[in-house]
Amino acid sequence: MSSTETLADSPAPAPVPAPTADRRRWFALAIVMTAAFMDLVDVTIVNIAIPSIQQDAGASFSQIQWITAGYALAFAAGLITGGRLGDIHGRKRLFLLGIGGFTLASALCGFAANPDMLVAARLLQGAMAAMMVPQVLSIVHATFPAHERGKVFGLFGAIVGLGAVSGPLLGALLTEWNLFGLEWRPIFLINLPVGVLALVLGNRFISESKAPRALKLDLVGVALVTLGLLMLLYPLTRGRELGWPVWGYVSMAGALVVFATLVAYERSKAARDGSPLIELSLFRVKSFAAGIAVQTVFGVALGVFFLVWTLYMQVGLGWSPLRAGLTGVPFSIAVSTAAGMSVQKLVPRFGRKVLQAGALVMAAGVLLYIWESERYGLHIAPWQMALPLVVMGLGMGLIVAPLTDAVLSEVPREHAGSASGLINTVQQMGNALGLGLVSVVFFGVIGDRLAPAEVGPAFVNAFQHALVWVAAVLGVIFVLMAALPKRPGRQAEDAEEAGAEEAGEPAVVAQRSGELVG
Repeated sequence: MSSTETLADSPAPAPVPAPTADRRRWFALAIVMTAAFMDLVDVTIVNIAIPSIQQDAGASFSQIQWITAGYALAFAAGLITGGRLGDIHGRKRLFLLGIGGFTLASALCGFAANPDMLVAARLLQGAMAAMMVPQVLSIVHATFPAHERGKVFGLFGAIVGLGAVSGPLLGALLTEWNLFGLEWRPIFLINLPVGVLALVLGNRFISESKAPRALKLDLVGVALVTLGLLMLLYPLTRGRELGWPVWGYVSMAGALVVFATLVAYERSKAARDGSPLIELSLFRVKSFAAGIAVQTVFGVALGVFFLVWTLYMQVGLGWSPLRAGLTGVPFSIAVSTAAGMSVQKLVPRFGRKVLQAGALVMAAGVLLYIWESERYGLHIAPWQMALPLVVMGLGMGLIVAPLTDAVLSEVPREHAGSASGLINTVQQMGNALGLGLVSVVFFGVIGDRLAPAEVGPAFVNAFQHALVWVAAVLGVIFVLMAALPKRPGRQAEDAEEAGAEEAGEPAVVAQRSGELVG
């Protein structure tokens, strides 16, 4: 029985007519997916343009580090708070505020008069993304019924795959074209028309949703989360450039103390007024706790791979940014294709085994890449990389879309924003941990002083060494996936609604169904 039929059979007031709701929610999906794509591209697009920014704007090495790291730090630090604010004040309202601020920050980046202004604008851009991105999954979770959500997360996985390589490719093209003599600035200005259009259409087509009971923002929780994440991520982001100073290790150890304090405070806050920043009860949901662990470790694998892959191609092999960006196109196509197939055709039939197969397939692609790199050395061609990249992309596509569905499948709707913020936060934390590990697994095997002729072979060898670690991490992910629900997706929610009907709670079912179509 569909959700709309359940509502019709109940004594609750009639909902908005289904056809109108259907049209509106698919328009809303296109809008929030566009915003998610903007964020994914913006994370990576800057890296390609760094030489142009350094030359044109006269940025110092330290400023360059902050242009790239500032966005990630502000983004990660604000995600949980952004998700909770959406629960409290409305996901549509926070999404529109976030995308409006993101567009404004993009304009400030594009018209920055000096490197310091660019750094400040990137920090603002990251903070606005932290308001916008958690609402994407929350809006999907609150708008689409469970039987449609798998298809939606398949599209979301395809967007992730496309965004993963579109940033470097788009950055390379815009920088090389030097539109209107603006050098690197179009990489930020391209967000303006997209952001304005999404703001106008989002206001019209996205339906508002929020937690059904009144919540308050936990300011102490916000402070502890922000402090803990900054203490952990700042040393990881800057540690290698600063020579891994002692204060960095002290800060990371102190972050664990802050997080322990946060857990104790949130537990007492939940008992006192039922309005904590982080719903610790979510971690009692096995699928959520297991999914968060997988998301974190998966973020580590991706953080290591994408950075060393870029360094391998552009520094080790001496390829241009455009050539390196084009090499990633088969990977993107494979991720998008597999993501759509996984949630629509494979997961309904095979369940959790699809995600586990994805980890094994991706690991096989990594091992194939190592073998090809050893065989062809410095003379490897882009077409020869296509096979391992396609295999890796297929494996990643089997993971990214159904994993999100598995994590959120048993989460109560009133906590969708908080859960979404946690998912995005642990992804960013995993990426930061991966970037920190690059100093060990990649740069750790490269000599400090290399002659020009030694650079290529050294980077090729380091790439192979790092990929062994990536394969090992994917093995850990395979083991962790055993704790995911055997059938992620709609079954838990359907069971909950069926249980409500049996218990004589038609109002509960009606409320849930109304949320889906409203």
